[in-house]
Amino acid sequence: MPTLNKIRAALRKDRVPTLPVDPHLTRLRIAVTAFFAMDGFLFAGWVVRIPAIKAQTGAGAGALGLALLGVSAGAVAFMMITGRLCRRFGSHAVTTASAAALALSIVLPPLTHSATALGLVLLVFGAAYGSLNVAMNSAAVDLISALRRPVMPSFHAAFSLGGMLGAGLGGLIAGSLSPTVHLLLLAAIGLLVTAVAGNSLRAHPAPAVPERLPAAQENRPRHGRADRGRRLVLVFGLIALCTAYGEGAMADWGALHLSQDLGAGAGTAAAGYAVFALAMTVGRLSGTAIVQRFGAARALIAGGTTATAGMLLGALAPSAGAACAGFAVAGLGLANIFPIAIARAGESGGPDGVAVASTVGYGGMLLGPPAIGFLAEAAGLPAALTTVALLAAVAAVIAYATRGAHHTGRP
Repeated sequence: MPTLNKIRAALRKDRVPTLPVDPHLTRLRIAVTAFFAMDGFLFAGWVVRIPAIKAQTGAGAGALGLALLGVSAGAVAFMMITGRLCRRFGSHAVTTASAAALALSIVLPPLTHSATALGLVLLVFGAAYGSLNVAMNSAAVDLISALRRPVMPSFHAAFSLGGMLGAGLGGLIAGSLSPTVHLLLLAAIGLLVTAVAGNSLRAHPAPAVPERLPAAQENRPRHGRADRGRRLVLVFGLIALCTAYGEGAMADWGALHLSQDLGAGAGTAAAGYAVFALAMTVGRLSGTAIVQRFGAARALIAGGTTATAGMLLGALAPSAGAACAGFAVAGLGLANIFPIAIARAGESGGPDGVAVASTVGYGGMLLGPPAIGFLAEAAGLPAALTTVALLAAVAAVIAYATRGAHHTGRP
């Protein structure tokens, strides 16, 4: 019985009690949520116009692929810089400035007429996108610490909902508006949201988050705690990478698997990614309750395990319907892993921790599509997609092996 009681006590440590919420923090939460939704909305709006901009520039598939790397290169380059900017100027100021830059830069791609020019402006767009992602996640980490509730999944749910809205709106108006007019409209919406939400951030400064040290770390030398914090940030970044790999792979290869390998029609093939994205959104909307009920460590382990089973079904199922069901299960499993990993990295390393984990995690989204492509040529697309399940399992194993780290505060 004493051993059983100790186990129960250890499991309860990972749960966060619900406390009365300060209205000041509620307003901050609404403002930060608005930035996440705007980020997804603008990015999806740009994505749906890629075919039209490709035709406008006259770029071939290879040239367009190189140009699109500008988004990734700009994002990765500025993610690390943004961590330092947040330390110097505060995450609220950097979030507002980055959001304004993203809204303004989205009007640049339709003004280009060559793949080279497109790649250059996408460097600017990607820099603003990467900077905003680090800054708003840093602001969210500080707010989570003040709220004492694990609400990071709700912010990423707002990003997913914004993306679905942006893609839906783009699909409706793509036939009637040129890319230039469409993206100018999105820029105006983005600047309006930035002005309103940014004013709320300025009116309500970031909550002061005291340094929290677990008892076991109190007597450690400070450099030892810092080293441990850096190691934890890299661990959480690796977990984020394993799952971002799956998100990137599903976005680029899921529909092709359904149509090419399983003979699905265009509508069913499109529905494959749609059910994956919808499942991720639903999972993130319920993520806060899941983390509160079961704790971050068990949520990561369960998410990785669920995603592994779902992707094995999605990759190896003999029918399109069963594959879509697998994609939905995988979406539910992957939904909260990235948000939880970024939140834990922020707790361990502050804005720099968010920057490092985001950069490492984003690398998974970059690695996924080309890796799947190379593997598909060698072994076929179904076999290549099983690597998504493999990396989800790796994330679950890492989360299990480091489960004690989820009981710690800032190093």
